[in-house]
Amino acid sequence: MNSLTLKAPAKVNYRLDVLRRRPDGYHDLRMIMQRIDLCDEITITVADAPGIRVSCGREGIPDGPGNIAWRAADALLEAAGKTAGLDIAITKNIPVAAGLGGGSSDGATVLMGVNELLGLGFSDERLMEIGVKLGADVPFFIFKKTALAEGIGEVLTPLDGVPAVWLAVVNPNVHVSTAWVYQNLQLTSGKGEAKIPRFFENVSDLCSVLANDLETVTIPRHPVIGEIKGELLKRGAQGALMSGSGPTVFGLFDDERGARSAVDAMRKRGWFAAAVRTL
Repeated sequence: MNSLTLKAPAKVNYRLDVLRRRPDGYHDLRMIMQRIDLCDEITITVADAPGIRVSCGREGIPDGPGNIAWRAADALLEAAGKTAGLDIAITKNIPVAAGLGGGSSDGATVLMGVNELLGLGFSDERLMEIGVKLGADVPFFIFKKTALAEGIGEVLTPLDGVPAVWLAVVNPNVHVSTAWVYQNLQLTSGKGEAKIPRFFENVSDLCSVLANDLETVTIPRHPVIGEIKGELLKRGAQGALMSGSGPTVFGLFDDERGARSAVDAMRKRGWFAAAVRTL
């Protein structure tokens, strides 16, 4: 086998609590993270020519060392003490800089794919150790389970009792810098940590935990995010929330029909929209 094609799924955050700023400049978080079946597609090929080559063909995404997929392959080869020729082709379906973890998922998928393709034999735990140095969300995609994520996002506890649901995912095509959001976040002192249940029976249970502290920064800067939340609720979503640092919003629906109906309406507004199932 000299080639492998894999899907790199996006994620949404059902919950994102920013607990405190850390001495290293990062923030301690508490999140509920969920993979969804909106995926990039990545083909990794072992090549005769040495070196790592990444092609994406998407404006604003670098093809070389500036791409997290390149850095993931480079970090893995360094950890294995190996050299190899690798061609990595990425088909982007996940909006960029959208709060959906597309870059982190690409990096995680390259780590897992190169590990398999070259027979390196690294465990998922070792891949997660390598991955967290590339990005805080990378370990979650290697974990491959719905999770309570703590620390900077790398301390993962599986949440097994989370029902599969249909989501309408909407992106208004504005760019949001995650670094800018965290720099402008006003942390409230003495914030209590609400108890998060470990089991959810239905969509209503999931909606009861929806919260994202970063909305307080991103929505005032981009009011269209609040507008999308309102539109999704008006069109039958049981709950709606911004994912990550935004600007993507998702709405939870009881069934596929409701999600697709909402998506059709959102696309007419000129926004990116997709009906997706949780993984």
